[in-house]
Amino acid sequence: MEENTPKTNIIKDTITEVTQPFKDLFHTSRALFGLNLSYLIEGFTYFGVLGYLTLYFNQYIGLNDIHAGQMVGVLTAGITLSMLFLGATVDWIGLRKSMLYSLLFMLAGRVLISGAPSFGMSGLWNSSHIFAMFGILGIVIGYGIYMPACYAGVKELTTEKTSAMGYAMLYALMNLGGFLPGIIAPPVRQYFDKAGNNSGMVAMMWVYTIFTVVGIGVVYFIITKKAMAKALEDVSKENKVVEEKETMPEMNLKEKFRFYIKNFPLRDLRFLFFIFILIPVQTLFAHNWLTLPSYFKRAFEGTVSNYFEFFTNFNPVLIFILTPVVTALTSKKDTYKMMIIGTFVMASPTFILATGPSLPAVFGYLIIMSIGEAMWQPRFLQWVAEIAPKNMTGIYMGIGQFPWFMTKIVTSLYSGWFLMHYCPDNTAPSLMNTQTMWLIYGFIAIISPVGLLLARKWMRKGFKVKHEA
Repeated sequence: MEENTPKTNIIKDTITEVTQPFKDLFHTSRALFGLNLSYLIEGFTYFGVLGYLTLYFNQYIGLNDIHAGQMVGVLTAGITLSMLFLGATVDWIGLRKSMLYSLLFMLAGRVLISGAPSFGMSGLWNSSHIFAMFGILGIVIGYGIYMPACYAGVKELTTEKTSAMGYAMLYALMNLGGFLPGIIAPPVRQYFDKAGNNSGMVAMMWVYTIFTVVGIGVVYFIITKKAMAKALEDVSKENKVVEEKETMPEMNLKEKFRFYIKNFPLRDLRFLFFIFILIPVQTLFAHNWLTLPSYFKRAFEGTVSNYFEFFTNFNPVLIFILTPVVTALTSKKDTYKMMIIGTFVMASPTFILATGPSLPAVFGYLIIMSIGEAMWQPRFLQWVAEIAPKNMTGIYMGIGQFPWFMTKIVTSLYSGWFLMHYCPDNTAPSLMNTQTMWLIYGFIAIISPVGLLLARKWMRKGFKVKHEA
């Protein structure tokens, strides 16, 4: 009986370690609930639109693969660049206003994108293309405010005990939202395609526009001023400290500007290396919308081709399931070590796709890649937020995401060329050479874990874990 006690304790401790962070998070505030619900809805709309954009610009705007990829690159890279300039908005006007203003910009952008095919002629630089680009601009501005605001909101609305799971859940919920288009979109798209004019994708664009309105309602009616005040008071009591804003001396505009320049993260060489070495592995994120939709639709026949939305959005549902569990099990593990292991696990399955298009290869790639992503991505976002000086979380999140700008720009410049040469449209799958395409992409992605591993001694000498006030 006594021999079994240690095993019993290990199992019990493991179960407690996994479940306790969930229990702690579920007892948090109405304001955090509203933030999470908004992020879930926005994940649905953002990934839903993004999964269609390459094909949308092909089919409805009349662009070729290269120009379509570049337009998607303008959107995704533009969002990241926008975060650099607009990430500080939440630091200046607060969480609630930032979220409302950002969603209004995104609503205007999605209205224009949904209506663009009806606004005149298709083709490069014709009227439909121009309206679609104005739509992209609205989404770019909106997301430049929205993303940093949400992560700053998690820092503001969680305690030291709940912060790790708070970041993980936010990331997981957006990915759950990103999975939902794979379930909802195919029947709607196919219904409208059969009804005539091949208008299924445009119909879904309007569905996503309507859900943006729902997201605005969530922020307005759930994250009220009263709910925010109560949440901040509860967090302050739990941490047994005064609110962050009260610890900061009153500063005029000139003093605030000097404070931002003095604490600007780009002055830290280790911070720069850490965020930029992640670019190669992050190209796999960009291929989720630049390459996978066309790859599934062209290189496969039957179920995979007909339901390409499901396979394109299979990664997000895995992330929703895996991220909180992986975070609960690894929250006390060394951040830098988790980054090395996680990026290696994420990059390595790309070589599986180099064996050729098959269902086992697809699921092997998606599952192993998702495990790796769950290991490192939320930890990276938490690390950036925690090393930020007080009242600078928004700008740190914006700059921490800046390599995304380069990743999306660079990947969008070559992804269309690779599709045209290795996975061309109107070509039999047997005549394609997708193996070479994925082999090259695998060699690119593996640079990140190798770089992190080689630089580990230098990085650890000054690696920040948390901002010291």
